[in-house]
Amino acid sequence: MTNDYRYSMQPQAFASAPTPAVRPPEAEARSTSPEPSLKNPEPSPKIDVKDVRAYYGTNRVLNNITLAIRTNEVTALIGPSGCGKSTFLRSLNRMNDVVPGARVEGTILIDNQDILAPSVDVVDLRRRVGMVFQKSNPFPKSIFDNVAFGLRINRMTRSREELRGRVEQSLKAAALWDEVRDRLQMSALSLSGGQQQRLCIARALAVEPEIVLMDEPASALDPIATQRIEELIYDLKSRYTIVIVTHNMQQAARVSDVTAFFWLGSLVECGRTDQIFTAPSQKLTEDYVTGRFG
Repeated sequence: MTNDYRYSMQPQAFASAPTPAVRPPEAEARSTSPEPSLKNPEPSPKIDVKDVRAYYGTNRVLNNITLAIRTNEVTALIGPSGCGKSTFLRSLNRMNDVVPGARVEGTILIDNQDILAPSVDVVDLRRRVGMVFQKSNPFPKSIFDNVAFGLRINRMTRSREELRGRVEQSLKAAALWDEVRDRLQMSALSLSGGQQQRLCIARALAVEPEIVLMDEPASALDPIATQRIEELIYDLKSRYTIVIVTHNMQQAARVSDVTAFFWLGSLVECGRTDQIFTAPSQKLTEDYVTGRFG
């Protein structure tokens, strides 16, 4: 069972020449200088989780999770209810801090900075690591003011014109601009469920995060709205690192590059999504993705 996900390339073995008299020139070069490594240096992960444990009071809900999440990929967290997926997701921007009695131990590195360190500015962390919740939660404000909210409180624009431009840019990024451009001053609560969820995504994108966390972002939506959200996730990964919790196996297979399977607070297996769904290395993973339980 492997908790940490890494790429690797195995160096090729070089055959020895039959006699020194016919050794090729490149063999001579190898005999007088160290053999070059064929293994490309692995880029540092965007998020590097090492031996993370989480508790609610005395109840331990995450067991020594180790997982690397790479830049500009979609990582799906799957597993039955109560297995720790959402707790793990919330640990990536310290949303668990607001839960009484909750604590997280271990190391979570984002760009090699330990976000669990006491010196970390949690407000800045949550700007860099945005979150979209299962139930859309637009503010009882206009569409425009919803998207502008984070820009205003973080003082990220210098003029009304720049603010309007950033709101438009965010709505376009969330594939919502064409549907709301003529009613920006209307209440966000007048939008459909799928539109409200895309508005919440636009609000998260407005403050220019590097990572977007999504906790069951389409579970309450109809099939057409779900498709729009999935298409949006696929488009956004070229600019953001995305981690998504989903109970929907088909959705995980459609939108993610990497899938991590959680069970009873432990990470059972993590790998490329096609491998997890077609040739998992763990029997427990196979049983879950084929519907034998869950």
